[in-house]
This record gives sequence, C-alpha cells and structure tokens, in this order.
Amino acid sequence: MKKRIKTSLLASLLLATTINANEDLGTITVISATKTEQSIQDVTSNVNVITNIELEEKHYTTVAQALNSIAGISFTQQGGLGATTNINIRGMHSKRVLVLIDGIRYNDPTDSLYGAAFNHLMIEDIEQIEVIKGAQSGVWGADAAAGVINIITKSAKKGIHGSAYSEVGSFNTKKYGATISNKTDKYSFKLSTNVVDTDGFTSYATNGVDIDNFEDDGYRNTTTSAKFDYKINESNKINIQHTIIDTNSEYDKYNADTSYTKESKSKFTSLNFNHINNINELDIYAKKSTFNRKYTETSVTNYIGDIKEYGLKSNISYNNDDFILFGIENTTFNTDEYGTSTLNKNYKSDAIFISNTNIFNGLTGGKTIVTESIRKDNYSAFNNKTTGKIGVKHFHENIKDFTTSLNYGTAYKVPNVSHLYGKPTYNQNVNPESITSYDISLNYKNFKITKFNTEVDDMISYVNATDGYENRTGISTTKGYEAEYITTINDDISILASYTTLSSKDKDGKDLKRIAQETAKLNIDYYGIDKLHIGLNGEYVGERYNSDDKQGAQTGKYTLFNVVTNYDIKQNISLYAKIDNITNKYYQTVDGYATSPRAFYAGIKVEF
Repeated sequence: MKKRIKTSLLASLLLATTINANEDLGTITVISATKTEQSIQDVTSNVNVITNIELEEKHYTTVAQALNSIAGISFTQQGGLGATTNINIRGMHSKRVLVLIDGIRYNDPTDSLYGAAFNHLMIEDIEQIEVIKGAQSGVWGADAAAGVINIITKSAKKGIHGSAYSEVGSFNTKKYGATISNKTDKYSFKLSTNVVDTDGFTSYATNGVDIDNFEDDGYRNTTTSAKFDYKINESNKINIQHTIIDTNSEYDKYNADTSYTKESKSKFTSLNFNHINNINELDIYAKKSTFNRKYTETSVTNYIGDIKEYGLKSNISYNNDDFILFGIENTTFNTDEYGTSTLNKNYKSDAIFISNTNIFNGLTGGKTIVTESIRKDNYSAFNNKTTGKIGVKHFHENIKDFTTSLNYGTAYKVPNVSHLYGKPTYNQNVNPESITSYDISLNYKNFKITKFNTEVDDMISYVNATDGYENRTGISTTKGYEAEYITTINDDISILASYTTLSSKDKDGKDLKRIAQETAKLNIDYYGIDKLHIGLNGEYVGERYNSDDKQGAQTGKYTLFNVVTNYDIKQNISLYAKIDNITNKYYQTVDGYATSPRAFYAGIKVEF
C-alpha cells in the first residue's frame, strides 16, 4: 500500500522542487519548459505536471477539469460538455496561453475570443499534461505570453497492448473507446479512438430557475489519433502523428433558450526526423493544424483556418549536464473564412531562438540551475520582436529540502487574423500586447509558496460588433500568491491542498471580469482498503463578477465537492464510479449559463 500511495501522490499535482526520482515513480521529465526533455528537478520554470496516474484515478472527462485541480488555474464555461470554455492561468485569459498537442499548436487563428477550444479536449489517451506558468515567449513566441499547456498523448509500449473502456451516467451520457499498439526494436505504432456522447442539459439558464425548465443541449465528440515511429538506425528515426477531433454541439445564445448547432473538425499532423550523436540531438519537423467550424446561425456560418510550421532545433550537450539549444522556425497563420466573410488573409513569422542551461554544484553552497532563453520573431504584419526569459533555481546545502527559484520573462501577444480582418469594418491597426512577468518561489519539503506578477501593456480588448477590437493604452496588472501543500497520513491517506489569491486590474485600476480573487482546493485520497481507492476533491471560488469593475452578476462565492472510487477486480480490469457536485450546488461561472447539478457516472476499463 505504501508504494501505491507514494506513486499516486507524487505523480499527481507536483510540487516540482520537492520531488526526487525514486524506484517507484521513475524520473518525471518535462518537454515544454525549454523545448527539450529535462528532469523536472532541473526545470527552473514554475511548472505543474499531471500524469496519467492522476488522470486515471480521478476520471475527469475534460482537460479543463484536470487543469482546474492546479493552484492558480480556474475556468469558466457557458453550459455543459462542449460549451465554450475559458482557462485562466494566474488571472490571464486562455487567449494568451499556448496550447500544444504533442508539440502541435492547438490555438485556433480564427477564434478571436478564446484561442484554444478547451471545450473539445477530452481526457482519454493522455500520458501527461505539462503547465508552464508565466511569460514563455522567449521560448515559444507570441501565443505563449501567459504560459504553455502541453498535452502529451500516450505512446506504444514494448509488445502488443490494447485497452477498452465504457462509461455511462447522468444526462444520458456515454463514453467509450479503445486503443491498440505494438512496439518492437525497429518500429512502433498506436491507434486510439474515443467517443463522448451526451444529451446534456441547457446552456442557457436564468439564475435560480431549475434547468429542467429549458431544452437540453447535446454534445458528441469523436477523437481519433495515430502515432508511428520508425528507427532507421541507432542514430536516426522518424515520427509521424495525426489527431482528428470531430465534434457536434448544441448551444444557446446569451439570454435566450434557442437551439443552435455547431460542427467542428480539427486536424493536427506532425512529421519529425530525429538524429542523435554523442553531443547533439537534432530535430527537423513539419507541423500543420487545421480548423473548420460550421454554425447553423445565419449570421455566423463558417470559420476555416490553419497553421503551418516548419523548423529545426539542435540540442548540444557540454560540461556533462549543461546544454545549449538553438533553432529556427517558419510559421504561417491563415484564415480562409471568418463568419460570412471570405478572407484569404494570413501573416507569417520567421523566428530564431536559443536556450542555455547550466548546473553549478557547490558554487554558492548548494546546487544552482540557471536557464536563459532568447527569441527573435520577424512578423510580416507586425514589428519585429525580441523576447527573453531567465530562470534560476537553488537547492540550499545548509537547509535540507529547501529550494528557491526566480523566473523573469518578457512576452508579447499579437492580434490574430480575426482581430484584424473579422469584418470589413474592423479596425486593422490593432497592435501587439507587450507583457512582462516574474515569479518567486520558496519550497520547503512538502510546502511551496509563490509570488507572481504580470503586466500587460496595450491590452487588446473588444469594443463592439462594428468596431471590433482596439488596444487599451496603459498597463493592466495581475499579481498574487499561490500556496501548495502535500502530505500523507499513515501511508493510507494523501492530502493535497492549495490556495490562490490574486488581483487582476485594467489600466484604470478596475477589476477585470470573470476572474476569482480567491480559490482554495483540497484533494483527499484514501487507500486503506485493498484494491480500493476513494477520492474526495473540493473547491472554493471566491468573489467574481461577470463584468469589469465588479459590475454585473456575482458568479463566485461557492464551494463544490466531487467524489470518485476505483476498484481493481483484477490486475487488468477495474471498475469506477463518481459523483460530481455531490451537494447539488446551484451556481453559474458565467451569468446566464447553466452548470451541472449533481451527476452520477460509472464505468469499466479492460487492458491487455
């Protein structure tokens, strides 16, 4: 039992600087901090990792639900499954967060409001989710102004393997899927398909009125992915990946119990050549993301766009554990259709980037890790921009299990195609936002506290349907603290608690909308009965308003609890059940849109 609780505990929401590689867990690695694989202990960035162990034990349905378990992250949603979802990282909107699926861009260039469609990211077939907080443009470019979320899907394991699962629950919800894979010394492949189908509940709701008084809004999501690796020889291999997310969702417009339908089909493809020798690892890659959304609203119709990315990166090792990584990229952001307009508009970016990491032992009475990154982007539609990032982490020799870290970065967020050309009457002089951020963390044993601060100059804001978007001249600021604590009791109980307090204000000092000033989260897991796991998680959301300057409806000040159980019938067969919102709390995260009442789900998973 001790091994079980230790594995589950350490592999879930990580207090990164306290984790040591061990026999039970192995070495947890992170890719998205510097664009190359590193041990999580050697990452200077403020990072959280959710592994497949956490995902399989909690049985989340969406990536947004999993991300919401992390300190400093919250989300709002305009209805049930498939409804528009926004993720906030430390009070920063998801349109400033770069989202990747196996390193392929998921941000939609035709979506001016949210950037990445978190509502269509389901949790199945995921090996690990990496969250890098703070400005990351010095590594990844403009879309990573507030952070990076990298979703890594599962890969084939040695031999032939497969799995299948089925789940049923409230709102006539059905989930099912299967995976088959094979790995040899020469090649590997993996195929998976996963379906979520639900009648759902209404998107629109009047606050305080039973949602059964309105018509249901259903949702269906079919996500299919394929991976193929081929080893040419000991030094060279190729990798091909392809993912399709095909959805159909019903939704309501604000303040109306209407019935509209949206269909979306997104495809993500990458081809990578990898070469490794004694000192260098070289990757040459091509990636493409395509987005196609169709609406039944006559005023909206179609949104079609794509992103094409070509590049190479070289990771050169020196002085044992030190390395320098450099690369070049060419990226094209294209929009063919936006609503009722045929645009055929695009802009391009040519970039060069360098990251360097050094590990110093005994230099200042302990171990010190320093990472510097710098990147220059040449945009065809905007002024050229150079951004950078520096991170320092120190393991103190005189105080065991005590580490400190500091990160500072500059970033920028460019307007996307729809900001500039969404309608013929839109203001085409919208300029990029300039962003700076820093965070300071103190980590002692199982406790971590972080102070963070982000400033946004010339924030891009929506004006109205005629004028579109404009820059708010001045500096908007988001700042606050995160605290995380993790412990065990008698080797049978694990407890993870976090608290975040923040202030997010515009250039005039007015509070920005839909950002909770306080959140507190608690996860308790019990493993005292053989083959059984019981988990309880709770969340408190503090004061939050639907409009800027604390105007509009209050959408905060509520507490939610969920419970999940897992039972292992055999080594390869498991049953699970969960109850969401066990107190049947009525609340809204966005005024006028419903959230789930108490809901029940149960499922079975078989592996071979």
